[in-house]
Amino acid sequence: MTTSSRIFDVVQAMSGQKNVIIIPRPYLQFFGEDQQAYQLAAVLNQLVFWSGCGGRDDGWFYKTHEELGEEVELGRDQIRRIVTKLESKYLAGVLDTANRRLNNGDKVKHYRLDGDKLIELIFPVKKDACPPNGNGESAEPEQQNRHSETAVVPFDGNGEGAVPILYTDLNTDPNLQIIKPSCQPASPADGEEFIAKRLTREATEIVEHLSKLTGVTFELTDNNLQHIRARLRNATATKTEMLVVVDHLVACWLGTKFARGLNPSKIFSSEKFSSNLLAAKAWDAAGRPACSSEPTTASSDSLVDVNERDAAYRRYMSGTISQNKPSELELRVCKAANAANLRKQNSTFAISRWNSIWKEQAQRGNQGAAA
Repeated sequence: MTTSSRIFDVVQAMSGQKNVIIIPRPYLQFFGEDQQAYQLAAVLNQLVFWSGCGGRDDGWFYKTHEELGEEVELGRDQIRRIVTKLESKYLAGVLDTANRRLNNGDKVKHYRLDGDKLIELIFPVKKDACPPNGNGESAEPEQQNRHSETAVVPFDGNGEGAVPILYTDLNTDPNLQIIKPSCQPASPADGEEFIAKRLTREATEIVEHLSKLTGVTFELTDNNLQHIRARLRNATATKTEMLVVVDHLVACWLGTKFARGLNPSKIFSSEKFSSNLLAAKAWDAAGRPACSSEPTTASSDSLVDVNERDAAYRRYMSGTISQNKPSELELRVCKAANAANLRKQNSTFAISRWNSIWKEQAQRGNQGAAA
């Protein structure tokens, strides 16, 4: 790894912070007197940060103009103009862009930064901070004498003078001297790297929870994780609240025509998440009642025989059958439960979904009898 690459890793680690817009001073200095210096620096800062979160070996990552705009408080058209100026005027040959389609068919702007070239632009090589000593060689680091305290050992009784002992730390062994080089390497700022790893870990747990409830394995791709990470980073919701959103939508949609919406990129998109969160919180506060995708009337609850429903649920989950001939309603509910893979779900969700299915089938049976 080159020195430039190591420096870029440090710069990348310090880029991007939660709930604040950070603009490193060197970025502003790089854009000089440009009237949009602050906007250019803010967008570059986010691109540098996300370049380490794409999860791809070739360095490409993608962000929509809307997502970048949310992060730096700029509009979609402003972001488009800023990105165009970056790639055509300031970062030609450093910032590569391409419009590519995702697995879901959406066409999104992809980016790739050349870290070494970016460092050469923003942090041009300067003279060594440790100047030569006049002989063409680098100067040796100065000892800490001028910064050290001198302790004088009393005469030893043999008439010999005292010997000065140099201390760099009065709490250390006086027979040892610590010599520190005058050019100290900078320690990396790893706080942002820690945050990025935490966001990815929590996003992974949320996707895995959705996979467990639906019985469908969602891959841990950037497409499935990026919206969750964005909501967590912007403090739109906590991980616990996002898990409630998953529970709510799965309870209401699994086994219905809306089930196609049960994927991370749709559930947690910036356009839909706020309404999903609002509905999930209300559902959770109400004790997680059974959901139904069909419109119901206030009197429909009277159609449900709770004792019969609960007994049928126990028979279904245990794989036994009624000692008597199962009712037509129970048969229909069991068929719908099989289609929803109810036996593979956790008990909390399974009970809620069974009750919902039972209510729907009871209402349909009543409507059929009335006809």
